[in-house]
Amino acid sequence: MPSSSMNRRTFVKGGLAASALGALAACGKKSDGGGAASEGGEAAGTAATGGVVKYYLSNPVAIDPYNAQETQGMQVTQALFDSLTDFDWDSGELVPRAAESWEVSDDAKVFTFHLVEGAKFHNGDPVDAASFKRGWERICDPTMATPSVIAYHLNPIKGAEAMQKGKAKEIEGVKVIDDLTLEVTLTEPMAEFPYICTHDALAPVPQAALDDPEAFAHAPIGNGPFMMQGEWVADQYIDLVRFDDYYGEPAKIDEIYFSIQKDPETAFREFEAGNIDFTDIPAGRIQELESKVGTSDDGYTVTPGKQVLKGEEAGVYWLTVNVKDDVLSDLTLRQAISLAINRQNIVDTVFEGTRKPATSVFPTTIDDDPSDVWEFCKYDKEAAIKLLDEKYPADSKGKRGIKLTLSYNSGGGHENIMSCIQGDLEAVGIECTQESMEWAAYLSAMGDGTVQIGRMGWNADFPIMDNFIYPNFLTTSENNYSKYSSKELDKGLVEARKIVDEEERKAAYRKLNQIIAEDMPVIPLMYYAHNHVGSERLASLYNNPQTKTDFETVEMA
Repeated sequence: MPSSSMNRRTFVKGGLAASALGALAACGKKSDGGGAASEGGEAAGTAATGGVVKYYLSNPVAIDPYNAQETQGMQVTQALFDSLTDFDWDSGELVPRAAESWEVSDDAKVFTFHLVEGAKFHNGDPVDAASFKRGWERICDPTMATPSVIAYHLNPIKGAEAMQKGKAKEIEGVKVIDDLTLEVTLTEPMAEFPYICTHDALAPVPQAALDDPEAFAHAPIGNGPFMMQGEWVADQYIDLVRFDDYYGEPAKIDEIYFSIQKDPETAFREFEAGNIDFTDIPAGRIQELESKVGTSDDGYTVTPGKQVLKGEEAGVYWLTVNVKDDVLSDLTLRQAISLAINRQNIVDTVFEGTRKPATSVFPTTIDDDPSDVWEFCKYDKEAAIKLLDEKYPADSKGKRGIKLTLSYNSGGGHENIMSCIQGDLEAVGIECTQESMEWAAYLSAMGDGTVQIGRMGWNADFPIMDNFIYPNFLTTSENNYSKYSSKELDKGLVEARKIVDEEERKAAYRKLNQIIAEDMPVIPLMYYAHNHVGSERLASLYNNPQTKTDFETVEMA
């Protein structure tokens, strides 16, 4: 990675810049540091520059915040909605968003949020404390036609799990004190709770979300800087326009046109034809593009002549291994598979050396302590063969009687990665076939446990260590696609969340990481890095380490 990519990551080396206990009132919106907007949504001395940015997207699973679960849909959701807090990637600090300030009790169990006065939804309804309670309870409502898969974000709150199980009609720990004051009580202390409140899913919703859920799913009514123009047309487009009555700093552009394409290669051809302004770079084209359109100085910001983004991300690409599968329930086999995979070869051949091999479930941008490294998370073909020989001796043709299916979602370029893995595994006597599925079907198959080995990535919902362990490895988590269960880990997670001291808390999460390493329900492959390119029509576009574009600050040339 270019060293300049660290400019946006001031909290790297494993520590957040400020404790959640100390992150109280502050001013500003996202990374622009702007003040409060004047009446009518226009900030003093600021003028919108206009224009339309055309942005590649694959078809999302959802754009309604109650089921905001993957990067494609959340790209739209974060433009439509504002949650209570936000993370500023320039300063490395938690900052206000829909809440202008908040307080926390001494025991880190009760959080009181004070909302910005005068904020409105796109339909003119007021954004009040009741709208946050409504939005959060909708996430926990098991009677929704399509129950939310991200309700676990709210599990720290008293009564959230009871509502998810149908044992309560509301979340006990969420109270509306008055129109602009929301009080949240947790079951256990959690100093980092305000970071959870940055998540796009935890946005407020108007009454319309309950009155007509089907219409809301296709045309959500938010409180953010952009609003829907028409409905989401599946497999074609999603069109957003600037919300001129926004309470914060107004967006500079007039419109975001999300151009939905079937795969990155198709999107890139549209980019070359001048029909898309921001897209992914296909395999093998990064260095070529750098020579043509230049490379971003900081790795995250597109400007004319510096249009290729390679900044490191807060994310990990791994193989999810179904530990309940008859074959893969064998820990020794999982260890051998991990040792057999040449991660550096994947990085070099598929990504032209712009990524790093992974050695843990923590991205190094979140924590890079040496104790995080997994013993079997390296390439050692001979060691893999030795492990396999103990239980699965090879026949005269080198086959070991092990047959695996490598599954992945289509349209994301994953077949190149899987082909590398298939070659590595067949080199040690493991027979493999590949299976691809459309994204929504793939997620369903992963959840049903019908996938043996599947690719999955995890980009930070919020930049804390807990976010990489709790959603993926807690026994009851919706995203625990490995079907992994560890009583030691489950108990340790509860205890780690209680720790107020930041250094003690990080040490606890490092121990949890090693519990996962010993059981190997996933096989980390590489840390994500940007491989995006913007057009020369962009004067400035910033795509942060969580892969979200700050659409408010986008400017057209």
